[in-house]
Amino acid sequence: MELGSQIKKYRNQNNWSQEELAEKVYVSRQTVSNWENEKSYPDIHSIILLGTVFNVSLDELIKGDVEIMRKEIRTDDINKLNFYGNIMTVFMIAGLLGAVPLVKFLSWYGLGIVVILWGIALFFAFKAEKIKKENDIGTYKEIVAFMDGKHLDEIAKAKEEAKRPYQNVLKALVSAVIALVVCGIMGLIFGIFG
Repeated sequence: MELGSQIKKYRNQNNWSQEELAEKVYVSRQTVSNWENEKSYPDIHSIILLGTVFNVSLDELIKGDVEIMRKEIRTDDINKLNFYGNIMTVFMIAGLLGAVPLVKFLSWYGLGIVVILWGIALFFAFKAEKIKKENDIGTYKEIVAFMDGKHLDEIAKAKEEAKRPYQNVLKALVSAVIALVVCGIMGLIFGIFG
């Protein structure tokens, strides 16, 4: 975090010792030292006091820290999106490949298992969609940019947003065709060997 170096920079600009700054923000000299050496982080009340005594906005005081926090949040969201996507894929494939054999050998119980597998896949798909919505990503380009830790510029973003409505319909149609083909192939296989 950069707040420690910011505190030290503004303290030095004002030619104050750690003791003098500590008196102004009602903490001990050791607390100021810990902030500057990044051993601890000031609470919100102290941050507001620091901004006041340094005569700088809170944005200026903690700007670098906010950027670091945003990167950490973005990285966390990327990891979650990858995890949810992988889990969804595994359960969707298991449901597709297992549909015909499960129904053939277990009848209605097999169909129940397939529904449960697809339900789990759907649950993780909704979790992934929530992350995409929170980060305002929807098209392939936006997702790729997000995974690289970037954002599209305004013109590219507008172009991608214009694609979203027809892409959703296309996704649904492609998914339905793939499911029908896989189930048909599995049906043929089990019909020939069954």
